[in-house]
Amino acid sequence: MHTDPAALYAAFVARDRRFDGHFLVGVTSTGIYCRPVCSVRTPKPDHCRFFAHAAAAEAGGFRPCLRCRPELAPGLSSIDAPSRLAWAAARRIEAGALDDAGLADLAAQLGITDRHLRRVFGAAFGVRPIDYAQTQRLLLAKRLLADTALPVTEVAMAAGFGSLRRFNTLFRSRYGLTPSTMRRAADPQATDPAGGLRFELAFRPPFDWAGLLDFLAARCIRGVEEVVPVDVDDPTSVGLYRRTLRLSSGDTVQTGWLSITLAPAARHAVALTVSPGLQRALPAVLAGVGRPCDLGCDPLAVAQGLGPLAAGAPGLRVPGAVDGFEVAVRAVLGQQISVKAAHTLAGRLVEAFGEASPTPFAALHHLFPPPERLAALDPAALADLGIVRSRAAALVALARAVASGTLDLGPCTDLDATLARLQALPGIGPWTAQYIALRALGWPDAWPSGDVVLCKALGGVTRAQADVRAQAWRPWRSYATLHLWRGATAAAAISAIT
Repeated sequence: MHTDPAALYAAFVARDRRFDGHFLVGVTSTGIYCRPVCSVRTPKPDHCRFFAHAAAAEAGGFRPCLRCRPELAPGLSSIDAPSRLAWAAARRIEAGALDDAGLADLAAQLGITDRHLRRVFGAAFGVRPIDYAQTQRLLLAKRLLADTALPVTEVAMAAGFGSLRRFNTLFRSRYGLTPSTMRRAADPQATDPAGGLRFELAFRPPFDWAGLLDFLAARCIRGVEEVVPVDVDDPTSVGLYRRTLRLSSGDTVQTGWLSITLAPAARHAVALTVSPGLQRALPAVLAGVGRPCDLGCDPLAVAQGLGPLAAGAPGLRVPGAVDGFEVAVRAVLGQQISVKAAHTLAGRLVEAFGEASPTPFAALHHLFPPPERLAALDPAALADLGIVRSRAAALVALARAVASGTLDLGPCTDLDATLARLQALPGIGPWTAQYIALRALGWPDAWPSGDVVLCKALGGVTRAQADVRAQAWRPWRSYATLHLWRGATAAAAISAIT
């Protein structure tokens, strides 16, 4: 975050949407903190205090604005983080890591001591991890009270509070309102016709939603995912992405489905519907949905970094993953075969080893098999599906590494260590590891060196020449990769037509 108060105040006065999510404004005369796009009457400079995140604002004695709703601000990319380790801890906390476990468990996941975690987190965010977690729970509860008709007891449980009494006490002391008063002041959305809870998640425009759907449509797994593409001939068509999902926390497993579409253009948000089966895992769901849509992306910064390469598809996003293991399996299946062939093999894998999961949608009927299921298989069982034996062995080795906890494919892992562990597995080389970094690990600077399509898109250059060219696009090489792949696909389609 910029630290110059004059520059931050100027961005606030201008209501500059580019800064939404990058900082918050606390107004001393009202005790309220706002997003820089808030339509509130502009306060005097002397009454403004600036904060990098909600926990710092609340630690400073401010409460969230009910008009601009800071909990709805778009997120940030890992590139924007003052410390990647602290950023990883924050993302895990937002996903509910401290709801059912302690700080020592979170530190162990990150490979450090809890003392070191407190030190690093405090230096980066200015608050303790537990204070950050408390703010996230309260903001999620505020969001659920405003946007859903869930009973207050269920709101408290879904937000990660183990006690309704403690939730009521904290909400009243921190926000000056009771949950029931907040509910009466809000206008909760009706439950979705399919029975799910509805939310909106903000992004920074522009957003190439149609391009994102096209990428996912070519790679969606039969029975697990469904894409309804945008109909270019219908101005009312926005398309959607649906999928089944399993989320595990300790011994607790939540399963269900979610659906993502585009909210009305003026709101600069995607509209999310979450099935009732995932209600108790809402922190993880809301944190996870940002990844396939790349909601933390700053498209203007990416465009500046890529220059002319980004001109053809402004707002292009890197399609991340809700389930990193699923993407890694898909990457191994796709080695040296076409996207369509990999799609077929992934569908067979789900049909053979995935768990049935009824949904209101005919296209969604299975959960992707968890790593424990594939880890218990003999590679021959996978080879029987038509998977090359060497890749079948690689898939089992990958599943065993994830199931044992020696390999973490979440977006908040140590990048270099994870890439090294991936490449130590049989059948996983640099290209596959970089593809996993691009989609599963949420790394904006991944570069699948040696990719044939990339070399061809750059004019038939060699691998070494392509790597040199790509240096100019750092730290946005993941986006450069997607732009080049997209251009190559479009050129192939034109060639096929002509």
